[in-house]
Amino acid sequence: MCGKDQQLVTDLESGEIVCSKCGLVSSDRVQESRAEWRIFNSESNGRSRVGSPSSLAYHDMGLATVIGKENRDSSGHQLEPSMNASIQRLRTWDFRSQAHSPTKRNLMHAFSELGRLKDKLGLSDAIMEKTAYLYRKAHEKHLVRGRSTSSILAAAIYASCRELGASRTLKDVAKATDIKRKAISRSYRILVLELDIKVPLADPMKCIAKIANSAKLTEKTKRMAMDTMNDLIGKEISAGKLPMGLAATVLYMSCLANGESKTQKDIADMAGVTEVTIRNRFKDLKAKLELE
Repeated sequence: MCGKDQQLVTDLESGEIVCSKCGLVSSDRVQESRAEWRIFNSESNGRSRVGSPSSLAYHDMGLATVIGKENRDSSGHQLEPSMNASIQRLRTWDFRSQAHSPTKRNLMHAFSELGRLKDKLGLSDAIMEKTAYLYRKAHEKHLVRGRSTSSILAAAIYASCRELGASRTLKDVAKATDIKRKAISRSYRILVLELDIKVPLADPMKCIAKIANSAKLTEKTKRMAMDTMNDLIGKEISAGKLPMGLAATVLYMSCLANGESKTQKDIADMAGVTEVTIRNRFKDLKAKLELE
């Protein structure tokens, strides 16, 4: 060393601390103290210290390993033949562990389909995470084995929407996934029983808002329907009734009271129920309200 006059230079690429006068390497394992700037998006001009966040909706939870294809070390030198063969074996096993594992393949297929359904159903990030959590639990308990991946995923989406209060019906999920409603309901019952899911009851108020917006009803009709629904809930008349059918009936009653020209067929089409359901529920509510 050059004594007190030594001037140390840090080579950030090779990780070595070198004397600038005599070239002596004092340390070859320097600890990185700089900010870890990376560019994760080729279209972005700025630099970021973070990558994409980890998520259950990725098959690897966003923590994938990538081994570069360049056979060079940190200094840019070519690797020795023995080290090159070792790195190639690591690449091979890394690829096999990610793409050829049955578990990874199933999760990759399921979550790629989940990403496609996110836009079709308008799912939030919270619903996506909850769906991925339920599907992973079902996969751990071997509930997917012998059943359709798409039906289990659709059932997990419906259960997540019910649990988080999103107004998505079985018919909406079946239409987006192109799976029969009966198959989704069967898978849904399996998830509820096997995973012990506590699913809350559907809120009729959200059903009213959804139907009224789809049918383009006035705000006055919507408010009257909500007030009527509050009375029905307070008197426990709504217990045991299909929320979407009850909401459609209350909206039809409000349309009649406000003189809004909407037929039973118009409301039924927007609610996804039949005219017979609205007609029977209308007679039932009218009789009970007149008795009280």
